[in-house]
Amino acid sequence: MRAVQLTRFRAPLVEIQLPDPEPGPGEILILVRAAGICHSDAHYRSGLGNIALPRTPGHEVSGVVARCGPGVLSPAVGTRVAVHYLLSCGICDRCRSAGEQFCRTGAMIGKERDGGYAEAIVVPAGNAVPMPESVSFEHAAVMMCSTATAFHALRLANFSSGETVAIIGFGGLGASALQLTGILGAGRVVVLDVVAEKLAQAERLGAIAIDPRVENLEDALLLATDRHGIDVALDFAGQPATTSAVLRSLAPRGRLTMVALATTCPAINPYRDLVAKEASVIGCSDHLRTELVELLDLAGTGALDLSSAVADTLPLDAVAINAALDDLDAGTPRLRRVILP
Repeated sequence: MRAVQLTRFRAPLVEIQLPDPEPGPGEILILVRAAGICHSDAHYRSGLGNIALPRTPGHEVSGVVARCGPGVLSPAVGTRVAVHYLLSCGICDRCRSAGEQFCRTGAMIGKERDGGYAEAIVVPAGNAVPMPESVSFEHAAVMMCSTATAFHALRLANFSSGETVAIIGFGGLGASALQLTGILGAGRVVVLDVVAEKLAQAERLGAIAIDPRVENLEDALLLATDRHGIDVALDFAGQPATTSAVLRSLAPRGRLTMVALATTCPAINPYRDLVAKEASVIGCSDHLRTELVELLDLAGTGALDLSSAVADTLPLDAVAINAALDDLDAGTPRLRRVILP
């Protein structure tokens, strides 16, 4: 089978031929119909993430079950499925108390295990989530990371209807977050990004758009919220100066949820920014399989439509995929891009 792999850090991905995968006990073989290109994949290419090479990236995956390994009764061959990318035991103390993303023996598809930049993938049957017929493969793939992580971030922040939201970074996660906040009944939604085309798109979708490089971002945020401040902020960009300004702009008991794979810390004055306002800073790691089921159900009813989040599609071609990753590193005006093998 054809696959596009990361074989050296800080070097282009390459197309290779691999043996056709075979499902083992409890596993299924999925013919990949769509694989989203996430900014995390660009980070992995740059050397971030401590990945063993070679590795086939791609953790946003959907497709059709082609073969079942011994002991698998469901999903049946021919079922349209999306893939939960977290591999977990389900029985350790961390799985049971905190969630599968903290499994003591866990791994991630596209990082510790080969992912969806390929014609086929083998995963445990329990990681396959059946898709409604009305949901496209492209949209289901994007839901597996960008939409689900944005959903989980809102859950962790205990978001409530009517609250004011700031979305820092309007890529795939930001676009999903904007739609989710609308579904969940947000009041004002402010989007911050440095790419003019993305700000224009956010405005078309009903958000207040602000370039964080304005002279006084705190004043701009207070003006945009009629001096109420931000109740919930979702940080998908990880730019310390912007994060600090948003933190200072939180309303009393405001919550900042940090999602970006950032390695530098924003400046924080513990008393002014946290104690005096009883504000919270929350880390967000991945999401839960149960949340994927909820999102696919929402998409099946038409309440969630990711047409605006999917910018375009690409073939399973190393040159095209490397160009897409280069665009992400440079600050592309596009949102999610999806590979169709």
